Amino acid sequence: MSTMRQPLNNPSSNTSSNPNYFPLPGRFLRYPVKKDLWEEKNMAAFFQYRPELVQPLAILVGALIVAALIDLLAFGFLIRLAGRGEDSWIGAVIKAFHRPILMVLVTLVLILVLPSLGIPEPASVFLRHLLRVIVIISVTWLLIRGVLTAERFILERYPIDTKDNLQARRIHTQIQILRKVVIVVLCVLTFSLALMTFEAVRQVGTALLASAGIAGILIGFAAQKSIAALIAGLQMALTQPIRVDDVVIVEQEWGRIEEITLTYVVIRIWDQRRLVVPMTYFLEKPFQNWTRTSAEIMGTVFIYADYSLPVDGVREELERFVKESSLWDGKVCVLQVTQATERTMELRALVSAEDAGIAWDLRCLVREHLIGFIRSRYPQSLPKLQVSLERASGSLERQPG
Repeated sequence: MSTMRQPLNNPSSNTSSNPNYFPLPGRFLRYPVKKDLWEEKNMAAFFQYRPELVQPLAILVGALIVAALIDLLAFGFLIRLAGRGEDSWIGAVIKAFHRPILMVLVTLVLILVLPSLGIPEPASVFLRHLLRVIVIISVTWLLIRGVLTAERFILERYPIDTKDNLQARRIHTQIQILRKVVIVVLCVLTFSLALMTFEAVRQVGTALLASAGIAGILIGFAAQKSIAALIAGLQMALTQPIRVDDVVIVEQEWGRIEEITLTYVVIRIWDQRRLVVPMTYFLEKPFQNWTRTSAEIMGTVFIYADYSLPVDGVREELERFVKESSLWDGKVCVLQVTQATERTMELRALVSAEDAGIAWDLRCLVREHLIGFIRSRYPQSLPKLQVSLERASGSLERQPG
């Protein structure tokens, strides 16, 4: 004669309406546990009534302890090794990879011990599926941290805050664009792999293969601008018409390239405004790049004076002033008469500097100095309007009224 296990201290067979009892999930739903056991935290009494929970919980706790010990011993040894070494990059790599590897390790341990926990089949299937998704996300997290760490080490070797930073700006532009492309690809692959773990999604994906051509055409037509921007970003990384920290003139605005993304470019204008330009702009429209091959640039200053001004004297003063200035790079210093009108002549001073910012300051100083020099030494040669009045000969005859 079979016997049925009765709920503890509950004379009634209907325990769902009794507020003193609550059920446990999974296979223990038919064995309600008295709330007093939890409220009094009497774990010994709980396991006395439920001995079948001792072994699964012991296995789970032991597995987590093993994972914690592996993490503690392995990463502790590596951290001590990095502290003794001279290279600080080892410690940076350990810190970047520690948490993703720990998550992967704990998840794999849980997958290994899951069959030993005695969890019912529906719950076990759900947990295995969830742990597989967590493993996929953890591996992607690990790869992204690796990409970011590699980018950091490469960019630290090529600082852009130096004078001759053409090679550094080229490396920064390529690395930043490629990093964004790689992260986008990893995220898309992770999302796809996570969805493919669901049986319903795999069936839908198989059904859509027949209509992939039509769907591709529709999606491409709807997102042609976004796709064109992504392709322009990849083309920008390869051809590099612009680089990070380039000095450009776009839409009649002078500024520096501050950020290059896959779809747009941020330009920092000289007055700290930001000009956001689509990536395709630099492939379809003309613009000025003052630092395409070198940061060196020549600045021009125009002075208008009377024909009586001695040009040689102004040229000597320009050379003397520029040689005493720390902004001049010592290469180009020229003063020429570039135009003559019926009233004045145009003098163009041409000076060179290491970059556009220094050239701007040097141009302003040269302009101020030459105007002051002409005003103090040759005031009669400042631009003026000459008017000649002549008395008309003859007399006016009075007309009869």
